[in-house]
Amino acid sequence: MRRAPRARLAATAVAATCALFVAGCGAANEGGGGGAEGGGVSGTISGAGASSQQAAMQAWIAGFGQANPDATVNYDPVGSGGGRTQFIQGGVQFAGSDSYLKDDQLNQARQRCGGQVIEVPNYVSPIAVVFKLDGVQNLNLAPATIAGIFKGEIKTWNDPKIAADNPGVQLPATPVTPVHRSDESGTTENFTEFLNKAAPAVWTEEGDGNWKAPGGEAAQGTSGVVGAVGAGNGTVGYADASQAGQLSKANVKLGNQNVAPTAEAAAKILEESKRVEGQGDSSFAFELNRTATGGAYPVVLVSYLLACPQYPDQAQADATKAFLKYVVSEPGQQAAAQAAGSAPLSPNLRNQITPVIDRIAAGS
Repeated sequence: MRRAPRARLAATAVAATCALFVAGCGAANEGGGGGAEGGGVSGTISGAGASSQQAAMQAWIAGFGQANPDATVNYDPVGSGGGRTQFIQGGVQFAGSDSYLKDDQLNQARQRCGGQVIEVPNYVSPIAVVFKLDGVQNLNLAPATIAGIFKGEIKTWNDPKIAADNPGVQLPATPVTPVHRSDESGTTENFTEFLNKAAPAVWTEEGDGNWKAPGGEAAQGTSGVVGAVGAGNGTVGYADASQAGQLSKANVKLGNQNVAPTAEAAAKILEESKRVEGQGDSSFAFELNRTATGGAYPVVLVSYLLACPQYPDQAQADATKAFLKYVVSEPGQQAAAQAAGSAPLSPNLRNQITPVIDRIAAGS
């Protein structure tokens, strides 16, 4: 008897307990095999990492599972730091990371993979500054104002700096309660990198995956931040825009423009950013231009898939290659856009990274 799809997604709940979600086939697209010719691939592969990709990963696993019913893909959204660690230690076949590999982790990943590591963008999405403030639904915030809020220097919502960004808006004297991630996070690294690049006079520290500023509330994972902001009044946090739910999302004030956190605006960042040098020809890591203009939204994360060029057995190599190819394919990117509001990769970028994925093979 032919088995039903067994594509699964391991998800971390707000209470930090893990549950296994079985992804259905509703998100499947034509060509969902992603290069799985000859009736599909089989076997089990596992990944871990960025929680920002959770909604998109459910869609990818569902679409891939329909075309490959004998393959099982597990993904645990433990956060980028945890995913990178598990990948380096050999515990998973692939990882999702909201920042590219650097320094010791890059060297360790190369050692795990036998010399080179595959690093390709798969998910581009705005990071929204989410807030809940009774009586206020729309806000514009300049980078320096956002930095002051999360640094704890702006303490009430009627502060003159917030008022200057929002002329005519009646702002209450409600205390500001910033919420940040408690776990090591690529979302945190991207957010703090934006603050440092766009408001260096206020946010003097470089971007970091671990939150360094004092004060505020801490919450585990993207869902934890969204839950904590939603449970309060005067609360403000940062989270992947696709998972903001019913929370209000601030526009970023850039000169005379107030740019909303849309997928279209986020996608423009890659057009104005350069590929990182020294990562190797199998890496497509980008140094993001956080001060880009022309309608680009600067508070953005580009999430990557990490994989090895070689795996110890053929089934593992075939399943990893087929899954990654589906994720970056046009059908896979459209599935993520529909499920998570992410920005699809451009055809030009897709044509560059697909040959790198095609290198995945079995070997020692």
